[in-house]
Amino acid sequence: MTNRRLPGVDGIWVVIGLDAVVFLLLFASFQNERRAAPALFEVSRRTLNKDLGGADTLILLTSSWLVALAIQAVRRDRTDRLPQFLFAAACTGTLFVASKTVEYIEKLASGTTPATNTFYSWYFLLTGVHLVHVLAGICALGYVWKRARIGSYTSERYLVLECVALFWHLVDLLWIVLFPLLYLQR
Repeated sequence: MTNRRLPGVDGIWVVIGLDAVVFLLLFASFQNERRAAPALFEVSRRTLNKDLGGADTLILLTSSWLVALAIQAVRRDRTDRLPQFLFAAACTGTLFVASKTVEYIEKLASGTTPATNTFYSWYFLLTGVHLVHVLAGICALGYVWKRARIGSYTSERYLVLECVALFWHLVDLLWIVLFPLLYLQR
């Protein structure tokens, strides 16, 4: 019988669990507000750039895939490829930040702010909190990339890398819920 374990350390699962609960409460509150003013939410939703939101989804999925490749490489002791995967994952995360910045600038330039209406209050809150998570994830990816470059990880020792990967997958998962909730839901 093999000795199986959960990836990462217990603490990262507590962080992920708490974060997931906070986002679930935010999603439920958004839905509640949406039920109170469906016409306003629908009119406002149509002003969002679905193409950019879809591109953001592909960017984050690609980034998560690169992180998964990094974990696979370290498990197979292919640590020579580890920095490349982590750097590419951080770059795609940065691309997401750039895309989201463009979207915010478009909204603000057209006079749309969080004070415009309830939908936009939620839009800026949910995407803003998610963006903070993306920025934290990019910093964490940068840290493990730097450590990978000096050979800090092996197939026997990669717990920190695994914790960063778990957090990054959470960031990806949150966007996978946010995108249809804000951009597609009618």
